[in-house]
Amino acid sequence: MTKKTAISALSPLDGRYVNKVDSLRDIFSEFGLIRLRLHVEVEWLIHLANHPDLTELAPLSPESVNHLRMLVKNFSPKHALEVKNIEKEINHDVKALEYFLKQKSSEVPELAKAQEFIHFGCTSYDINDNCFGLMLKSARQSIVVPQISRLISDLNHLAAEFAETPMLARTHGQPASPTTVGKEFRVFSNRLSHQLSIFERISLMGKLSGAVGNFNSLHAANPEIDWPGTAQQFVESLGLTYNPVTTQTESHDYIAEYCHALHRINSVLLDLCRDVWGYISTGYFKQKVIQREVGSSAMPHKVNPIDFENAEGNLGVANALYGHLADKLPISRWQRDLSDSTVLRNLGVPIGHSLIAYQSIARGLSKLEINAQRLNADLDNAWEVLSEAIQTVLRKHGGELPYERMKDLTRGVTVSEIEIREFISGLDLPASDRDKLLKLTPRDYIGYAASIARDEKSSAD
Repeated sequence: MTKKTAISALSPLDGRYVNKVDSLRDIFSEFGLIRLRLHVEVEWLIHLANHPDLTELAPLSPESVNHLRMLVKNFSPKHALEVKNIEKEINHDVKALEYFLKQKSSEVPELAKAQEFIHFGCTSYDINDNCFGLMLKSARQSIVVPQISRLISDLNHLAAEFAETPMLARTHGQPASPTTVGKEFRVFSNRLSHQLSIFERISLMGKLSGAVGNFNSLHAANPEIDWPGTAQQFVESLGLTYNPVTTQTESHDYIAEYCHALHRINSVLLDLCRDVWGYISTGYFKQKVIQREVGSSAMPHKVNPIDFENAEGNLGVANALYGHLADKLPISRWQRDLSDSTVLRNLGVPIGHSLIAYQSIARGLSKLEINAQRLNADLDNAWEVLSEAIQTVLRKHGGELPYERMKDLTRGVTVSEIEIREFISGLDLPASDRDKLLKLTPRDYIGYAASIARDEKSSAD
């Protein structure tokens, strides 16, 4: 894409962010869709030619098969424009591709004789639905899974690096029992790993069953052939899961699953972005300063958390589109209406916004530096958080009204180290437990946080 085109683009995916989503272009662009249509049409013709019971079509020679597959391999934007020019004349995109393939195969006598078996027994969505499945499969394998796996790895690294770095936790925004920085990163890596495993298991569907899903024309032409079995073999040969019961289109329920899974992944990442943004805002993290970057046009001191803010915005756009795709695509009037067609052309758009966000998050995580001084200052000013531990030890020994006593001492007020230690010293407790409580500090009161951060199996001390 030229700079002039990029600077004039209506969508930021093809403008400001053009270089960030380039890997998606061959998959989801109009060119990518037309090339996949050619691939499916070619493979269907080859599949038919290899069918032992379709006597009207002779098996193709290796030379003819190679010619067909080289058409796909060498398909270029120039060829796609040829298809688009045919479409201008006939006003049908899939039929235009069929005519293009017939033109290109007419150069080979054997293929010229087989031309009427191109698109044989097919409706447009016998081609398109397999293309959509292949698009989503390619995006999952080559882009989404590697990007999320990288983020999981980055988070696991941070979890291990800061496994023992204590941090004041906050519930409802208020000081709560301490945790560690690493443990909080482990929470997100664990959530992402679970959601990614669900996403990877979604079956990507294909179909080939004619105008309303009953193989009507194929059965009329060759009733002796097992067309459902033939279609299943073909769809599975493409690397998709065969849906045997459809209307004119595959039901697209799996696309809704795909979108919902990515929506959940993005929701986890939204949560991460907002948490890290908050930790930067409170000074728990610093960000590495890149010398020539500017944080504000007016305030020279600013180092803004722009990576996490950019990611949050793009994740929001992506999830809005995933929601519409998941709501719309499984619904079609009777055996087919066209309202899904324009929507399906947007499959790559939310993945594009997601990809921008994933890259921004990775960049933002790489800039984080811990601010131990600020972390420790907050802990040292929150001795009241030990009230949970004290009342629990009192409960263990049957102390009178342990919760209520700690509530009277600590609720809604800041309690000093001296006050806490004086209170503990006056408790009627076995000396060993009293001594343990007296040695406890907010920095030490982290439970199993460090081992959870390292993903270790818990064990008794």
